[in-house]
Amino acid sequence: MDKKEIRKIVKLKKSKLSNREVLVYSHKVCEKFLAQDFYKKADVIYPYLAYNTEIVTDEIIEQAWRDGKKVAVPKVLDDGLMEFYYIDSFDGISEGYCGITEPAGGIVAKDEKVLILMPGLAFDREHNRIGYGGGFYDKFLAAEPEHPTLALCYDFQMLDHLETEEFDIPVDHVIWA
Repeated sequence: MDKKEIRKIVKLKKSKLSNREVLVYSHKVCEKFLAQDFYKKADVIYPYLAYNTEIVTDEIIEQAWRDGKKVAVPKVLDDGLMEFYYIDSFDGISEGYCGITEPAGGIVAKDEKVLILMPGLAFDREHNRIGYGGGFYDKFLAAEPEHPTLALCYDFQMLDHLETEEFDIPVDHVIWA
């Protein structure tokens, strides 16, 4: 299957999830993530804010704050690039690019060592990723390749194999439930 077909199939499966199912799956995935050494060792995390039945990251963000970690979330800029902005609460978060929740502004995060949590529509055992088609994370990681990356997803988003293109950047780890 090509990316377009995979996106269509996964979006359809996600659209059938109830709010309760999203929260149950999200809790399971978040528990798995929070138990990992790469989370425990990270001083700074860059999670996404959930959009359109993605795995909800609020539990991770709140735990990171309790653990004294710095947290920054993505914001799409007018030039089509993405930056991360520090947040220490969910105040000042509003609908932004394509209806995705993002910070209204604030301090741009420029950390040397950070764990990035990436959204996506499909992943495979080699950690390849199909996103939503905007290339925002691929562009960001092409400019800052030193950061470890991790994806959170539902079990049906894990596929045996994905065809990739030269600009597609795989993630380092995938956690699913």
